Amino acid sequence: GTRLQPVVVIHANHARELDPGLGGEVAGALGRLKAAGVPLLNQAVLLRGINDSVPALKALGEALFEVGAMPYYLHQLDRVRGSHHFEVSEARARELVAELAATTSGYLVPRLVREVPGAAAKVPVELEGPSLAGPTDLSSAPLRLVSG
Repeated sequence: GTRLQPVVVIHANHARELDPGLGGEVAGALGRLKAAGVPLLNQAVLLRGINDSVPALKALGEALFEVGAMPYYLHQLDRVRGSHHFEVSEARARELVAELAATTSGYLVPRLVREVPGAAAKVPVELEGPSLAGPTDLSSAPLRLVSG
């Protein structure tokens, strides 16, 4: 046996992905995992035109909570070919998370993170401090690691 408890991390970017109106399959499956004592976390990607508003992020957090999952990470978009039209600037991402934190329960606010090539783990994006204006080449972007 192992002393580690399993944790399931799901990937839902919008509340509609968890909508019981879709047949309830997702909510049912997550409910069974939760009933079995499996902690459920969600990681989402911030996507322009999909979930880049406080109401959309709040609805996602509430829908996750209803199915027993907790918002965990909100990722800045990885810069891959063909995805530029979904990119949300880091400054706007910070604003969204700060506004979300001011209007909803703290446990429904995901941690804003970014994947940085070569980093051992996801890098938290600070909500305070100088912002990066718009899409930026990450090779020269000033990123600071935040502990905790």
